[in-house]
Amino acid sequence: MGQEYRGKGVNIALTPMMNLGRVAKGGRNWEGFGADPYLTSQCAVQSILGVQSQGVMANAKHYIANEQEHYRTTSSSNVDDRAAHELYALPFLHSVRAGVGSFMCSYNLVNNTYACENDRTLNQILKGQFNYKGFVMSDWSATMSGVKSINAGLDMTMPGDITMGSHDSYFGANLTKALNNKEVSQDRLNDMAVRILAPHYLLGQDKDFPEVNFNSFNRSDSKHVVVSGDHHKIIREIGAASNVLLKNKDNVLPFPNSQGDKQYTFAVIGSDAGPSHNGANTCADHGCDSGTLAQGWGSGTTDFPYLITPLEAIQERARHNAQTVDFSLDDFDVQRAQDSAAAAEYAIVFANSNSGEDYITVEGNEGDRNNMSLWHSGDDLIRAVADKNAKTIVVIHSVGPVLLPWIDHPNVAAVIMAGLPGQESGNAIVDVLFGDVNPSGRLIYTIAKKEEDYGTEIVYKSDEAVPQVDYTEGLFIDYRHFDKNNIEPAFPFGFGLSYTTFNYASLSVSKMSGNFTADDSDKTFVAAKFKVTNSGSRDGHEVAQLYVGFPDSAGEPPKQLKGFDRMFVTKGATVGVTLNLSPLDLAVWSVEKQEWVHIPGTYKVYVGDHSRSEKLTATFDI
Repeated sequence: MGQEYRGKGVNIALTPMMNLGRVAKGGRNWEGFGADPYLTSQCAVQSILGVQSQGVMANAKHYIANEQEHYRTTSSSNVDDRAAHELYALPFLHSVRAGVGSFMCSYNLVNNTYACENDRTLNQILKGQFNYKGFVMSDWSATMSGVKSINAGLDMTMPGDITMGSHDSYFGANLTKALNNKEVSQDRLNDMAVRILAPHYLLGQDKDFPEVNFNSFNRSDSKHVVVSGDHHKIIREIGAASNVLLKNKDNVLPFPNSQGDKQYTFAVIGSDAGPSHNGANTCADHGCDSGTLAQGWGSGTTDFPYLITPLEAIQERARHNAQTVDFSLDDFDVQRAQDSAAAAEYAIVFANSNSGEDYITVEGNEGDRNNMSLWHSGDDLIRAVADKNAKTIVVIHSVGPVLLPWIDHPNVAAVIMAGLPGQESGNAIVDVLFGDVNPSGRLIYTIAKKEEDYGTEIVYKSDEAVPQVDYTEGLFIDYRHFDKNNIEPAFPFGFGLSYTTFNYASLSVSKMSGNFTADDSDKTFVAAKFKVTNSGSRDGHEVAQLYVGFPDSAGEPPKQLKGFDRMFVTKGATVGVTLNLSPLDLAVWSVEKQEWVHIPGTYKVYVGDHSRSEKLTATFDI
């Protein structure tokens, strides 16, 4: 991404987005990294390091508590100080420590003050506690004042004018006036300028940086410098690696990769398997759900240079293997789908669920999803096909978790959550279906048995001028909420199957001697070592996960993700794994002291392959 941004002359890439998915139906959840602050922190750090390694400035967004699209510019996210630090601000703290050059404050109010004029979140927490030295820009038209915003810590207003196209500004001449009237100090003005220029020079953008060579609002006014290189290869690799195998009854997957003595016939069913009728980029900012789903909608999207559909890729593989493919792409022609399924050895049903930003409403969904069912009667289609074929494979392209009311149907043999794979979508799923790639994706959220199990909800309707979105759940979102309330999920956070099996053994946990504080971010406080053996018949990647249970006196969730690693293990081999925990990983936010503290007591360590897995356990004391 950094290479492509630089090649196009982009100084600031508006990434990474690290909203937490507090509500499973949140419209922009798909742009982030999931429902856990540790996972989001690690992914954000890698994104920042990668983009900025190319001299392109990253942008930490949307700061802060921007967790729903309904009323996103008028609602107040009311969150307590501890949850704000331990959940919603934590990825931003890690971003600061990774050296991110810029921040973007969000549209919403935080505790009834706009995020872009919020002294508490900008000056006190970000620039004070986090010691952030870069600049803060507003989301587009999220600046609601001049003097108040500037003195509260906003350094740059975007896009510049008060409303797009107004040719007026809260800054500009109004900033000059405020400076002359001593409403804004000269020191503050200097601070704004230094903060904006410092990362520009730090990243070397003053020397040999490419000129901007595109115009996203007028494509014909672009020089069309090609920056894609061979990046389709890694897009395909990432797409395949991110497939999450939820079910694989009797090892129905992978499919046979040759004809052999049997005539293998595949029925490919569902509009999500095929192309959009009017092309991959038919809707502005992808604000529709037509054909296979490979990205959500909104300002975070981009045009596909091409889009390989699952049907296209499956047919290509079948041609190579001398196999047969039939298809039915009409989601509502159940009879045709059943006829196709009944005549095939394998029936592969594709379905999806979509979301995006609130400025686009798609099929009645204003940004946020209205429910967690599959779109276009996907659930009914899956049941109908499964009634006719004992080897029904379900592939879901989705922006987040969906309900799976048919999961226990005896003929639903395999289920893959395929996410949003991008331009190589079809090739990525074929690589897994036919066993070229052993699936290793893991859920970045919990899949519930019923919607109300999540315990949080979108505020869809409000008569208030400033709708109040109360974060009454505190620290307990997603799997933390499920664990606290002993709710059995359909599939837990971190879950994902493989075509092979892995065994865990020999856990040892050691705490380093010495005095540590949460500011010692680059030091190891506790080290956990264990071994992973591939006891199955295929080479593959395993994703080992470490969760920590704090002492009861800490008032923390029962378990929290605090380490993970993805390792390749050949069949029969054993690898050693070390997961290091920093002092911050084991700290809690003290509201009284206004600092990170370590709670004395006994800590529990759980090592396994998802949030409810306890293959290995140990304890240590602080």
